[in-house]
Amino acid sequence: MTVTTAPPQTPPQSVVRESPRLTSGHLPGWAPWAILAASAVVSAVIFAIPSLGAGDPFNLAGWAVVGAILYLVLIVVLSSLVEGRRKGVDRLVTGVVTIAFGIAMVPLVSVAATVLVNGVAGLSAEFFTSSMRNVVGEGGGALHAIVGTLLITVAAAVISIPIGIFTAIYLIEYGAGNRLARGITFLVDVMTGIPSIVAGLFAYAVFALIFGPGIRMGIMGSIALSVLMIPVVVRSTEEMLRLVPNELREASLALGVPKWRTIAKVVLPTSMAGITTGVMLSISRVIGETAPLLLTAGVATSMNYDLFNGRMMTLPVFAYSQYMNQGIPAQAYIDRAWSAALALIVIVMLLNLIARIIAKVFSPKLGR
Repeated sequence: MTVTTAPPQTPPQSVVRESPRLTSGHLPGWAPWAILAASAVVSAVIFAIPSLGAGDPFNLAGWAVVGAILYLVLIVVLSSLVEGRRKGVDRLVTGVVTIAFGIAMVPLVSVAATVLVNGVAGLSAEFFTSSMRNVVGEGGGALHAIVGTLLITVAAAVISIPIGIFTAIYLIEYGAGNRLARGITFLVDVMTGIPSIVAGLFAYAVFALIFGPGIRMGIMGSIALSVLMIPVVVRSTEEMLRLVPNELREASLALGVPKWRTIAKVVLPTSMAGITTGVMLSISRVIGETAPLLLTAGVATSMNYDLFNGRMMTLPVFAYSQYMNQGIPAQAYIDRAWSAALALIVIVMLLNLIARIIAKVFSPKLGR
């Protein structure tokens, strides 16, 4: 009886993957970063020598522009030689898009950093807990402006959101192709380009005809802001409703579900995330308006919780009035203006965060 033994198995050898080299037809992953660093260094040398010789400050903008151009030229030439013309064009387009994104971020980051640095100086517990009643010079706060901004914006949203959503539903679901729908679409497009001061004059004229000249109320500011909000809500809701597949509507109607119930249970929940985003965009569009609120809500230094009685201060108007009507010491007024701007930005960020949460909660679930 012979016993056969299996041949010894050689242990599997691990596959060693080498990083691509310049001669392999593909640039290594570190190559674009190295080219970017080299371009930045060369550009810095180009601008540092004249600035040191003349004693002028370093030209940061010129350094960035020349460095970006050098990077694009070097990455395209090297990629075309190593990887081929198609990959070189792809890297060119990628670089242009990235640079465009960086250029777009420069003013955003600059504004946010400026407001943050200057606004922190005026922030305190008193700023959020007191108004400017009987305050001259240092002290006081913007509580009355914060409350006024929230009340006027909420009232404008209550007016604008139902009107805008129902108008968009009519245009998409009921009025496709008829003359009335085309007329409404034309008027919405015209309203989109209305200057904010015109909306304020409209609201002021309407209330002046009823209550007489010189009237100022918070609800007037809400109506002025709603004139600016409605076209944004209509257009954004229209686009979201168009994205809903017709198959969903047809499936619901084929089951005998009425059209209004199909819209309420199928169309709107499917597009809820986009509609919420559009609503928040419209609120962000109007919450920082100053001109219409100067005409309608006016300027106040005391707390006012009644939208239908008396003047009401808002954060944009508060920042404007503090900066334009500086007293003694002037720095206290400037600090309050910057702090009001920072508070307004924080409110907008919180509203957008809430909108994202709402859109995530109410968006249709694709999984089981």
